[in-house]
Amino acid sequence: MPLAQAVAVPDGVASDIAAAALLQGMTAHYLCHSTYPVQPGDVAVVHAAAGGVGLLLTQMIKARGGQVIATTSTEEKAALARGAGADHTIGYDGFKEAVLELTGGEGAAVVYDAIGETTFEDGIDALRRRGFMVLYGMASGPAPAYDPQRLQARSLYITRPGLPAYTATREELLERAGDVLGWIADGSLDIRIGARYPLEDARRAHQDLEARRSTGKLLLIP
Repeated sequence: MPLAQAVAVPDGVASDIAAAALLQGMTAHYLCHSTYPVQPGDVAVVHAAAGGVGLLLTQMIKARGGQVIATTSTEEKAALARGAGADHTIGYDGFKEAVLELTGGEGAAVVYDAIGETTFEDGIDALRRRGFMVLYGMASGPAPAYDPQRLQARSLYITRPGLPAYTATREELLERAGDVLGWIADGSLDIRIGARYPLEDARRAHQDLEARRSTGKLLLIP
């Protein structure tokens, strides 16, 4: 691979942990440090909170002093989200109403949405004034078309970020990777490897992802 894309793995961080952490860890990093920099006391909704990005994002938001309302599909996954520091765990059905109730009707400062089609509009409706809809994935399908004029009443923001634009320079790549791997090395960031699959079982790994049977990061072992 090009040297410009390589990062050093610090002593004390195993190769499988580094592999499990880097892509999703840097994604979580840019989401809550750059796209919408969480401030102390901010309420953040984290969809798919028991997934690879979700568990890391929850931990990073808490480290920045934010409050996390985590959505999950099962109680088992909700327990994982709470273990990562989530203040509240809720299901997807009626999550907008739950967020508004938990925030006293004000709404969340930011919604980090990796789901897309099925959560997008309710997520926007769950935002406070000048809140941020951060759509970084579309697991349920593309988000529906949305008239930007509808944002005007509460001066809302919608953004569709991606990791390449947040690691566009060597300096930024090293900063994000260095933070993530450094936090793992000092024990302040926990990495959950949900399962390891032999490379020949890659199809089963994809099926488990699609069926929402997975939590944390899945690894393919050559």
